[in-house]
Formats: sequence, structure tokens, C-alpha cells
Amino acid sequence: MRKYDFTGETLEWYGRTLKRIRALKDFGDVEKGDIGGWIEKEENLSHIGDCWVYDSAKVYDSAEVYGSAEVYGSAEVYDSAEVYGSAEVYDSAEVYGSAKVYGSAEVSCLAEVYGSAKVYGSAEVTTTRDYITINPIGSRNDVTTAFRTDNGVRIECGCFYGSIAEFEKQVKETHGDSQYAKEYLAFVELLKIRFGEE
Repeated sequence: MRKYDFTGETLEWYGRTLKRIRALKDFGDVEKGDIGGWIEKEENLSHIGDCWVYDSAKVYDSAEVYGSAEVYGSAEVYDSAEVYGSAEVYDSAEVYGSAKVYGSAEVSCLAEVYGSAKVYGSAEVTTTRDYITINPIGSRNDVTTAFRTDNGVRIECGCFYGSIAEFEKQVKETHGDSQYAKEYLAFVELLKIRFGEE
């Protein structure tokens, strides 16, 4: 069952025509008749769950918002980015590229999450200084992302998820003194400087 339709109001935005949404029923903290933000097409915002785009927020291109995620303020989600779970993107934050924000993560203020970055769990990114992504790196030639959480900095690299110290230990055990180890350990040193952690 559809939970929103379009008001008929449109906005030209960087060569795209965005449409203002209106709730067709009550869900989450949204009431039937509430006016929401702007999306380019229905594929941008799921009709399932409590997800919603509020205020003057914009979701366009192939971006998707689903689950119980919320995008509000003047935030933008675009390209092939995904925001889902109970994640929130707000203020003037931007999520783009093939980035994913999920879990109970929050991206706010002037933060930009992009590329192949993944921000999840209880992470709170308020500036671009709260996370860092490097790609490609190491034996996987894959994305490695570090971000600040309530429990300190966490690193996501392939199937690894843990602290800087845990990552450093795992690299040494797995890669010894190889070229891959040197790449990962150089990244660890950058993280210690960036986040002020030992």
C-alpha cells in the first residue's frame, strides 16, 4: 500500500525535476496529510516501513531511503547512495556516490559521506573529520573505512569490524611484514593522527 503521493509541486535541482511528497497515512511520527521533502521518483523512498524525507531534504538519482531511515533539514542523498535501518541524515549533510549509512548511524551538520564509504552502528558523523575512507588498499584492493562512534573509532575492512588496536593486531597476524601489512599499518598511523587515538 502506498504511503505517500506527490503534491504537484516541483523543484528544478541540478538538471533534475524533484517532486514534493505528502503522506497518505499515519506511520512513525508522520501523520496523514503531512508534507515532506523532495524526491525525484518513487524508487528514491520506500513505501514500506517508517522511512521519510522531511523539510527541504532531497533524495534523487538512484539513491534509496528505506527501513525506518530519516532524511531531513536541508540534507541531500543522491547518486547511488543508500540510507536505511534507523539511520538519520540531516542538517546540511550529503550522502552520495555508492555510500551507505545504516544501523542507527547519524550524519549531520556539514558532513559529506561519499565514495564507497559505509557508516553504520552507532556512528555519528558531524563533519568530514569524523570518518575517513581509503580505496583500494591492502590484499583485498577494497574499501577500508574508519569512523567515530560512541565507543571510539571503529574500522570496517572486508569482514573485519573493530577498533584501531584490534585492526593493527589483525594486520600483523595476517600479513606479517608484507607490502599489504605496510599499507594497512600506514593507514593505522594516519588514523591515530586523525582521531587522536593510540
